Amino acid sequence: MSDDLLYRIALTMIPGVGGITAKKLMAAFGSPQAVFEAPRTKLENILNVNSIRSFDKDRILMQAKKELEFVKSNNVKTLFYTDDDYPLKLKLCDDAPAVLFVKGTVNLNNHKIISIVGTRNASNYGLSLCKKFIADLVAKGHRPVIVSGLAYGIDVCAHTSALSCGLDTVAVMGTPLNKVYPAPHENIARQIEKQGALVSEFATNTATTQGNFVSRNRIIAGLADVTIIVESSKKGGALLTANMALSYNRDVMAFPGRVGDEHSQGCNNLIKSNRAALLESVEDLEYQMNWSTKSRSVQKQIEFVNLTEPEQDILNLLKNRESETVDVISREVDIPLSELSAFLLNMEFAEYITALPGNRYAIKGL
Repeated sequence: MSDDLLYRIALTMIPGVGGITAKKLMAAFGSPQAVFEAPRTKLENILNVNSIRSFDKDRILMQAKKELEFVKSNNVKTLFYTDDDYPLKLKLCDDAPAVLFVKGTVNLNNHKIISIVGTRNASNYGLSLCKKFIADLVAKGHRPVIVSGLAYGIDVCAHTSALSCGLDTVAVMGTPLNKVYPAPHENIARQIEKQGALVSEFATNTATTQGNFVSRNRIIAGLADVTIIVESSKKGGALLTANMALSYNRDVMAFPGRVGDEHSQGCNNLIKSNRAALLESVEDLEYQMNWSTKSRSVQKQIEFVNLTEPEQDILNLLKNRESETVDVISREVDIPLSELSAFLLNMEFAEYITALPGNRYAIKGL
């Protein structure tokens, strides 16, 4: 397994190779090790000229060995995109990282995952909204994982509020796991390790750049069922995260702010342009996501007849869930999206299932 892990890590260290290209290489050669053993003439069909020229196999493997030593000595879990415990929601994103480095014990495939992001220059109003919303979630019986980016402002407020309410929280870092940025959040990061996880796609020799923090936003969006924007100006990382979530066909919700307030313009624009649903309370989230707090054991049973085998597979999946997205249904019942839409439409007409916001479906009446 160590050799396999070594080559998995090394694959991501090839210059110019991101998540999309890594998956193309895997599809072409079958394994990370086979990529390193392939002649350059075969790599030319996938890698660009600059990547080919910079592809120093010995140097990359030496770097990967150092990374493997760090992983083993620091109890870091390494998730490759083909692993069963790689986050399923993130796996559905085309540009997801081929490798994730995880320090902590959280279940990244939790049924309910919420990303909460916002401005670094949060107002007292925004911070109060964030704290109250997370406390209200717990009071209503929800136990979601809270994901954010460990930045100043709304991000760190989301993490600390989750910790104080006993919720698992995940910090997606724009740095390797051996560096915490900003440095004053080192103690919070250590708490998150114990009650959640630190997650990064970056190896320890990666230089810290602004682009890394932009890149990590896609992981924040991809891990979650819904991304919530608490406060945001016209531009910033929170809006980038919202746009990435929308590109993944995920739900986005935003708290409205005062007219003319600089830190509310981003949220208000998202709502005004119908890119985000209005969020004022946990009840709004429950409605948008169809997250009922009622026990399914007391819900009425429905008799299903005259179902095809694919339709029965879909219902079997939905019986155990409050709702599910089209992407997840397609993957878990192994029906291509091009065929799934017809089955879902027939089942909706037959009143077996109902369509929900966010391209989700649930069994009707449950």
